[in-house]
Amino acid sequence: MTDRALMSVRAEVDRLYREEHGRIVAPLIRLLGDFDRAEEVVHEAFEAALSQWPAEGLPDEPRAWLLRAARNKAIDRIRRSRSFADKRAELKAVADIESAFAPAADELLELGPRDDMLRLVFTCCHPAIAADAQIALTLRAICGLTTPEIARAFLVDEKAMAQRLVRVKKKIRGARIPYRVPAPEELPERIDAVLHALYLVFNEGYAATAGDALVRKDLCGTAIRLAELVSTLLPREPGPKGLLALMLLHDARRHARVDALGELVLLEDQDRGLWDRAQIARALPLVEEGLRERPPRGYAIQAAIAALHAQAERPADTDWRQIAGLYHVLLRLEPSPVVELNRAVAIAMNGDEEEGLRLLDALAARGTLAHYHLLPAARGELLRRLGRTEEARGAYRAALALVNNDVERRFLERRLAALDP
Repeated sequence: MTDRALMSVRAEVDRLYREEHGRIVAPLIRLLGDFDRAEEVVHEAFEAALSQWPAEGLPDEPRAWLLRAARNKAIDRIRRSRSFADKRAELKAVADIESAFAPAADELLELGPRDDMLRLVFTCCHPAIAADAQIALTLRAICGLTTPEIARAFLVDEKAMAQRLVRVKKKIRGARIPYRVPAPEELPERIDAVLHALYLVFNEGYAATAGDALVRKDLCGTAIRLAELVSTLLPREPGPKGLLALMLLHDARRHARVDALGELVLLEDQDRGLWDRAQIARALPLVEEGLRERPPRGYAIQAAIAALHAQAERPADTDWRQIAGLYHVLLRLEPSPVVELNRAVAIAMNGDEEEGLRLLDALAARGTLAHYHLLPAARGELLRRLGRTEEARGAYRAALALVNNDVERRFLERRLAALDP
């Protein structure tokens, strides 16, 4: 195999790891009853692919190949394990795995009401686990993010994140946290953490923390499907519907967010003919339903903001006044520096650029978003619009020092270069 073909195989294995990790590891965690062992056999399956595929060529069904490899390695581990002294227990464990992986790969990957990934999300978000550890573990298990990637998302060093992940897995094992969707009476008190985790999974797909692609449609699709399942489990809860509407509206713009070369296209420059109108139409009734709750939840308000963007035929038709007002309400309900940033931008887009910049400067002075590249990027944009070119250059350079995604980096570089005389 040529070097180019070898690189192609490696790229395909990398893609499959990012897109399929959660769906392969979830049933193995259930069957092996252990995060670490499940992750190890999945890792071994991908290593086997890297070893065999260059010589044998890509299989016709790469996902099915990986599933079979992971299944076989799980069975091998069980048979080698000294802890399975009781032969009957060993046989039962092997039979469970063979039975679970017996359907064709496509059937195994189908999501149903008893989906393993949903069990996995509820396990990761168990109330016995600290909130930040819940999210870190969900990003690892569902998204397949590496420890360095998760550390970057949390703005902590890799060693600290590795220790956090080890502790949370020990906690699950030691406390015998069940790997299941909770009983109906337990769901309301568990739902907020699960929705938060799903939103973060979607965000990682909508704007990848790092890498050479802006969008990871696999993660967006996974988060949407799981939100649909949660909404089905709790039909009277407005939270899941609000989150589902928000995801559908953002995802509806997916094909317009990058151009043919994969480069970032700002909302105001997007071809609105590429937006998925059917998906927008599906989301709008959910937005209305969410806003009827008193007081409305944060997801419903964010969905209402996304709906205003989605309903504008042209950028000039966007109701920035109402969007700024909705961010004001959101800030009162769920204050956060990111909401402050978005509100400042909305105020600027509504015509008061000086006030928007003043709010961004105040936010920057507090230092709470010191590692968030979108703050200096937004400042750079407003400074550019106000004709304060040299200050805009400084802001774009500050954003470039913080950005990790290659697509966003190239966009900021183009913005900076455009300021040259």
